[in-house]
Amino acid sequence: MAIMSTLLTSLLILSFFSSTTSLSSNYYAKTCPNVESLVTKAVRDAATSDKKVPAALLRMHFHDCFIRGCDASVLLDSKGKNKAEKDGPPNVSLHAFYVIDNAKKAVESACPGIVSCADVLALAARDSVVLSGGPSWDVPKGRKDGRTSLASDTLQLPFPTFNISQLQQSFAQRGLSLEDLVALSGGHTIGFSHCSSFKSRIHSFSPTTDVDPSINPSFAATLKRICPVKNAKNAGVPMDPSSTTFDNTYYKLIFQQKALFSSDKALLDSKKTKNLAANFANSRDAFRKAFIASMIKMSSITGGQEVRKNCRVVN
Repeated sequence: MAIMSTLLTSLLILSFFSSTTSLSSNYYAKTCPNVESLVTKAVRDAATSDKKVPAALLRMHFHDCFIRGCDASVLLDSKGKNKAEKDGPPNVSLHAFYVIDNAKKAVESACPGIVSCADVLALAARDSVVLSGGPSWDVPKGRKDGRTSLASDTLQLPFPTFNISQLQQSFAQRGLSLEDLVALSGGHTIGFSHCSSFKSRIHSFSPTTDVDPSINPSFAATLKRICPVKNAKNAGVPMDPSSTTFDNTYYKLIFQQKALFSSDKALLDSKKTKNLAANFANSRDAFRKAFIASMIKMSSITGGQEVRKNCRVVN
């Protein structure tokens, strides 16, 4: 029964991502030729005043694509009795939605009713990586916006407590490989984590030890000082020491036993993922090349039906 239940769950998730939407890098060449520069300006303006914006937008795009495909369902507001994705437990810390609002407003002024919110978010995620010192790439465009957004669906997102088997299953359900898993995990090189995402590794880890023995002792001590048992609600730490710079430091930290999440450390628990992580730790270029390929692959998971005028509400 357990195997059948898992199979049915996988089929249901995959069905959300079945789409015939054809994406193209020049999709708006004739209908909205300035869309990319308009989105870039909105992201750059916001990032200039708030260094946390790029990481927030990249994470937002990940969380959008992993539920019903990249259809901007994460941008929809809750309405009435319907609690939307952005209010689901894993998403309550998402922020910088105003940046997408500003970008969409600028795009609508230039090309009304043409560019989807899903495409705006995909472009903003790419721009966020570039503004953080990372690589650029041509973003395939032509996504449609979804009409459904349920907070309950956020339980499908990969959790920071996942082991390697759970991570592999989560990515495979979306047509993503182990290579994609390791490359996309590199997005953790920018941003900030609240203590709640890793507290289980530094407090009451098991009946016999308080701290996960796979964590570097001095690093664990630092985390415990910042995140005591009763820490402040918004307490946390940067994802890595260069948390506003897109680089391969994340992978180096994993091998130094300084990974924040159990899901980060889990990359060492499979020979294939460990070898991939080692390659990325040793070669920034290898990481950048793999990240680009995996971002294009993930952001091409489609599932929407319309082009919203306002990213927060369906038409």
